[in-house]
Amino acid sequence: MKRKKTKKLRQLRPYILFGVTLTAILILIVSTVGRRHELNTPQKITLDLVGRGQLILKTVSNVFTGTWGKYVALWDVREENKALRKELDTLKSVAGEYREAMATNVRLSKLLRLKDSLPPPTITAQIIGRDPSLWFRTVIIDQGRQDGVEKGMPVITAEGIVGQILDTSLNFSKVLLANDPNSAIDVIIQKNRSQGIIKGVGDAYELLYILKNADVEKGDAVVTSGMGGIFPKGLPVGTVSWVMKSKRGMFQKIKITPAADFSKLEYLIVVLKEKSLAEDTF
Repeated sequence: MKRKKTKKLRQLRPYILFGVTLTAILILIVSTVGRRHELNTPQKITLDLVGRGQLILKTVSNVFTGTWGKYVALWDVREENKALRKELDTLKSVAGEYREAMATNVRLSKLLRLKDSLPPPTITAQIIGRDPSLWFRTVIIDQGRQDGVEKGMPVITAEGIVGQILDTSLNFSKVLLANDPNSAIDVIIQKNRSQGIIKGVGDAYELLYILKNADVEKGDAVVTSGMGGIFPKGLPVGTVSWVMKSKRGMFQKIKITPAADFSKLEYLIVVLKEKSLAEDTF
């Protein structure tokens, strides 16, 4: 029986302590109402305990409030960062479109100036594809027979010659590039007027039929000769990049770096004529 009573007392001890503390607080409150004299020792102890409890509660409350406030502020910052990143992506996209528009405008302006310098009629075309065939180096443009484009007509860009019309349909045409081995164009070395023919060799040209006694050096400019009635005279072709005079034969071996970058072609000019004099060897 004693053990049971002891166990019950142990279980009730927290509640008893709480009751005693609460009673002490009430006594303190009642005893100090309307009084201004100094507190006695029990009242001071009770006041100290109550003050410490309130301080702990205040500290915990401040920590919780501060932590929650920081969390809310951090969440707001994250949302603001997301909005700023989205706005930055939009601005980058707009800037990219603006740069592309400016670059296109520059290219078209160059083509327009070139068209003004050429004998009419001419037409501007855009490359819409490249021929995957291994036999020819060709591109497809968005102008065809109904636009006046015919086989053999010369195709150029602001930097220099590009090639000739190889074939046409009603709305599209195929251009044989000048760096194709099947292409042959009459040219001259600008400084000494030596005449020859260029043929495509990979990404360069080979200049044929230049005699050994001709003064040819690396860096010499090569332009169209106007012979054959295909290309207008004086269009840029390229520059001499390599010269060798072999002991055999009558001619020099010369390589030309094209003026036009065939890997970056976009817009072209087709020089229209009543009848092309291109050979039927295509």
